[in-house]
Amino acid sequence: VMGNSSEFQKAVKLVIDTVSFDKDSTVQVFEATIRVLGSLLSAHIIITDTKQPFGDMTIKDYDNELLHMAHDLAVRLLPAFENTKTGIPYPRVNLKKGVPPDSHNETCTAGAGSLLVEFGILSRLLGDSTFEWVARRAVKALWSLRSNNTGLLGNVVNIQTGHWVGKQSGLGAGSDSFYEYLLKSYILFGEKEDLDMFNDAYRNIQNHLRRGREACNEGEGDPPLYVNVNMFTGQLMNTWIDSLQAFFPGLQVLIGDVEDAICLHAFYYAIWKRYGALPERYNWQLQAPDVPFYPLRPELVESTYLLYQATKNPFYLHVGMDILQSLEKYTKAKCGYATLHHVVEKTKEDRMESFFLSETCKYLYLLFDEENPLHRSGNKYMFTTEGHIVSVDERFRNSLWQDILPGEEDSAEKIKPSEFKAVNFSSNCNRVPDERRYLLPLKSNYMRQIDRMVGLI
Repeated sequence: VMGNSSEFQKAVKLVIDTVSFDKDSTVQVFEATIRVLGSLLSAHIIITDTKQPFGDMTIKDYDNELLHMAHDLAVRLLPAFENTKTGIPYPRVNLKKGVPPDSHNETCTAGAGSLLVEFGILSRLLGDSTFEWVARRAVKALWSLRSNNTGLLGNVVNIQTGHWVGKQSGLGAGSDSFYEYLLKSYILFGEKEDLDMFNDAYRNIQNHLRRGREACNEGEGDPPLYVNVNMFTGQLMNTWIDSLQAFFPGLQVLIGDVEDAICLHAFYYAIWKRYGALPERYNWQLQAPDVPFYPLRPELVESTYLLYQATKNPFYLHVGMDILQSLEKYTKAKCGYATLHHVVEKTKEDRMESFFLSETCKYLYLLFDEENPLHRSGNKYMFTTEGHIVSVDERFRNSLWQDILPGEEDSAEKIKPSEFKAVNFSSNCNRVPDERRYLLPLKSNYMRQIDRMVGLI
């Protein structure tokens, strides 16, 4: 992203020379996929890109080593998908021995249902349908377990019985990237069923999780807010939201629901302004953190970046500057940036997650780098849920196999990007007129209303 080819090449060689997955180590399937598999595939795509938009990122004598490593890792993750009655994978796997004998039969929706982008890319690069097939089967299995009444999914499921252990339906931890990957899988692979599932899910989220007035920037009532409900009844389950939910405005930008994204983003930004960070859980009824730590998460920055790309409203540059200054002031440590143990007391933990570099810093940098190759017309890129860059490329839209799941002839039906249309959203990008770009994205009385809601005023 920074165009530093020598450092990129050095890092790639270091990985090729020193990394091996032949280890007696038990890993989370989801984290290994989005962090490790995703980074290997992204770097491989960048190295082999004939256009080289970021500068010369080619590697001398490169022989697809990163792709082979990605393949090796994915094969070691495959046992997680075996011996489950539903096709939903075990949450953990040992890289040498397969699923541990004492493994849990419970997994979260996001963990099991957010593997399709990385596994699908690998399948399409290798011409081997296995990886996409198991990931897609898991998504369909989860989808088939949604409530007949509300159409919602819970957050924890038993992989053998299909019974919902966690009945909470929300947009945060345990659910977030499931929705993100329904849409991103469609953007990347063009499979119509992914878009259909996303549109259904989005409609049900709007119907059952959204509270507050109908329009973001007009009308009476409370600001829009997405709450946690019981998946079967739609009844409110608690009065907290978590920091992972701050990704949702960014997803709404991708679907074209920019107005709603503006409102939800403003709510999270108001919480940030109050504490100089986002608490892991915030109780909107008590106006106080329920879980007070902040592990340098990227979701608010990501949504800020995507909203700026969609609206070009300088307000989002100010938000980015605010976030950057808070990080410098409260989280900077001697050799890195530290998790805040408590957002009120600003105490630190001796820990810096990999997503801080791969996402938080990347989105902040890109927010201010107008001329980055990622932003130039003709270059189409998508970010994985871990912030890895993947080109939206025709080769990913052509599967070498006709039917990914046997017996479903229409599964290969494609939609061209120009035909992409979402359902049931309150607005779209075209409704942001030029004059709005130089005003605050939210009318000042609605801004004040949100500030009051989080105890800022």
